[in-house]
Amino acid sequence: MNQRIGFMQGRLSPLIDGRIQCFPWPSWREEFPQAQRLGIRLMEWTLDQERLYENPLMTAEGQAEIRALCGKHELAIPSLTGDCFMQAPFWKATGVEWTALERDFLAVVQACAAVGITMMVVPLVDNGRLENAEQEDTLISFLQGQAGFLAEHGLQVGFESDFGPAELARFIARLDPALFGINYDIGNSAALGFDPAAEIATYGARIVNVHVKDRVLGGTTVPLGTGNADFETVFAHLARVGYRGNCIMQTARAADGDHAAALSRFRAMIQDWLSRYPAHAA
Repeated sequence: MNQRIGFMQGRLSPLIDGRIQCFPWPSWREEFPQAQRLGIRLMEWTLDQERLYENPLMTAEGQAEIRALCGKHELAIPSLTGDCFMQAPFWKATGVEWTALERDFLAVVQACAAVGITMMVVPLVDNGRLENAEQEDTLISFLQGQAGFLAEHGLQVGFESDFGPAELARFIARLDPALFGINYDIGNSAALGFDPAAEIATYGARIVNVHVKDRVLGGTTVPLGTGNADFETVFAHLARVGYRGNCIMQTARAADGDHAAALSRFRAMIQDWLSRYPAHAA
């Protein structure tokens, strides 16, 4: 059970400029031994557009160091959240910028493969939100054209979206289920007022990764169990559709700065939900 629970990179580091999530430049190496001490075996990498090609994931030297740290501290990095794509979405760009951002996407795919990442989360929210059919068609066309490239590098793409259930099901149906799925963000859905039972019933078979967090309706991230997320319903219905993938803690930061203790508490809560709602046979 514990092997399915991981944390979003940066959640074991101090906040940077008050941001709840960004690449933890000063302390990214220290998160590996910290996770090992907590008994956490999974990390989801986070990648920003700012200093993209300086990120250790994007350099040969950095990739070698990441692989060495994973081996030394018994940590796997199965997934990446591409905040860079939300910050600079190629599906909204034109001309030279469009070409450069698509090149960035392919470079990230190659970098993921170099360190064993097999799932890349593309956030279609906030600045990355699909605002019209043209943007959606641009995204779909590019990804369909890169299907062979993704398969060659052993990478699956999971989309995080603020679409309602029917709209998200329509969107994901346009893409090959072998390569594309849905990253289900529990907190984001709660903030949008969606019914998790309806969401999971509509597209649950396409869920390939889960971000565990809590948010208040229309508001921000809060500690698990203090917002509007209905975790009992979420985990019951994930079990019903046979979800056996990872649960990544994208949780609220600790007000007292003890982020390790906060993650330990949140992990225990998730372990309890998973144990009470074991996945059914799909």
